[in-house]
Amino acid sequence: MLKVVIAGCSGRMGYALLEAVFADAELSLHGALDRADSQQIGRDAGEQFGKKTGVLISHDVRAALKGADVLVDFTRPEPSLLYLAACQEVGVNMVIGTTGFTVEQKALITKAAKNISVVFAPNMSVGVTLLINLVQAAAKVLNEGYDIEVIEAHHRHKVDAPSGTALRLGEAAASALGRNLEECAIYGREGVTGERDPSTIGFATVRGGDVVGDHTVLFAGIGERVELTHKASSRATFALGALRAGKFMQGKKSGLFDMQDVLGLK
Repeated sequence: MLKVVIAGCSGRMGYALLEAVFADAELSLHGALDRADSQQIGRDAGEQFGKKTGVLISHDVRAALKGADVLVDFTRPEPSLLYLAACQEVGVNMVIGTTGFTVEQKALITKAAKNISVVFAPNMSVGVTLLINLVQAAAKVLNEGYDIEVIEAHHRHKVDAPSGTALRLGEAAASALGRNLEECAIYGREGVTGERDPSTIGFATVRGGDVVGDHTVLFAGIGERVELTHKASSRATFALGALRAGKFMQGKKSGLFDMQDVLGLK
C-alpha cells in the first residue's frame, strides 16, 4: 500500500486529494500538512469527511514524511521548494502539481530529481496530458497558414497567469514547429498592435468565478479554424492523476518525470 502525504490539505486541491486517497484501497494517508497558521492544525485529516484516521494535520514536514512513500503537493512555489528539500533529506518521492515556478526554481526541481523521483507537471489531468499530444500532432500538420492562440480560464483565486497548463500547451505547439516559446509568445495585446506576426503564439487569460480550468488551443487559418479544448468540471481529475503519478514512481529511486511518462505516451 502506498503511503501518501498531502500538502496544503485545507485548500481546494487538498480536499480533492484527501477524498481521492480515502476512496482508493491501494493508498493510505500517512501525513497531512498545512501552513503553521492554519486553523486546521491539530485536527484529524478525515474530520471533514466524517472519518477518524488518526492522522493529524501538522506543519512539521519532516515528521509527516517519516516512513512515507510520496508527498503530493499543489501549493505555491516557495513552500513547494521547502517540501522538495525535505523530501530529498528523507528520501521520499514527490508529485508536484504546483505552477508558477521561475526558470531558476525549475532548475532546483531538476537537480533534486537526481536524488529522488519527482513527477512534475503543470496539469495532472489525464485529458490534458492527451491534449498536449494532440496539440503537437496538430501543429505539425497545420504548420503553415494557421495562427496559434492559447485561451485559458480559471477561478478568481488563481494567482499566476497564464496558467502553467497554457504555457505547456504553447510549448507543445512551439516545439512541434521548431520554435522557442520564450521568443515567440505574446502575452497581451493593447492599443494599435499592428498586424499579427504569423510566427507568434498568443495567450489570452480569463479569471473569474469558480472556473476549475478551461484550455483551448486555436489554430486559425483562412476559411477554417481547428480548436482543441479541455474543460475540467472538478478538481477530482487532477487529484486522480496526481495519485496515479504517485503509484507510477513506486520502485523508482530517482528521475524527473511528467504525466506523459506516467501514461506511457512518450
